[in-house]
Amino acid sequence: MTAWKMAYHANCWGALGGDAVGVTSIGRLAYRTFGDMDRAAREIAAAGYEGIEFFDGNVLDAEAEDFASLRRLLDETGLALVAVYSGGNFIFADILEEELARIERAADAARALGAEHLVVGGGATRLSGVRAGDHDALAAALEKVVGLAERRGLKAQYHPHLSTIVERPEEIARVFAKTSIGFCPDTAHLAAAGGDPAALVAEHAGRISYVHLKGWQREPFAFVPVGQGDCDNGAVIRALRTIGYEGWVCNELDAWPDPAAGARESLAFVKAEVGKG
Repeated sequence: MTAWKMAYHANCWGALGGDAVGVTSIGRLAYRTFGDMDRAAREIAAAGYEGIEFFDGNVLDAEAEDFASLRRLLDETGLALVAVYSGGNFIFADILEEELARIERAADAARALGAEHLVVGGGATRLSGVRAGDHDALAAALEKVVGLAERRGLKAQYHPHLSTIVERPEEIARVFAKTSIGFCPDTAHLAAAGGDPAALVAEHAGRISYVHLKGWQREPFAFVPVGQGDCDNGAVIRALRTIGYEGWVCNELDAWPDPAAGARESLAFVKAEVGKG
């Protein structure tokens, strides 16, 4: 199917959370799926995917053993680790060094396991709202992420996300004007923030070397399999074909009663849309 390789994020096989120790130790705060990652990988492979993405916390769990358990899991399933997802506040100067040190650990893990991409989200929204300079601080921090990724042979990607200071198209453009980081569009988050994901793919085509496809429904708000809901992922797929995109496409679904069924449904949708030519 074109020159795309299909991956799936392991976050659907458990509750999304973070490390509680991060409340008092910024350098140890990571994303985490509280679930069985062995089961996730095996079901993702059985659904027909070639690759997988993990949160940084789940990968760093295997750091002490030099990632032996993850290497074994990837070998047994035949999956490639495509990306590791991390993030940070990025706008608070006093803790930026700690945040970047943690992201460096995630990047080291990604390199050790043969991943191509380091994906980060973030840009904290203050309780008092956005202040002058916050977008500039975020962009400067993202440029540091670009550097640490490049030193490890990784491609750095920024993933705009609801609840951060980069949700809407104008915020995306504002930050991208000041950093060279790649753009990992998460179609559901872009649509939920009021953007047109297909138009954003076209606008920022030169930055895109990794993609997250996700479904989203407006009422009641929920993330759903890629072909369901109010996010026109068919239009996104057409836009990706128009710009000549080649590389990994990662389907994603934050939570679903039957994670394996959601993975299969999302893959079937993408294949059907690509098959339309």
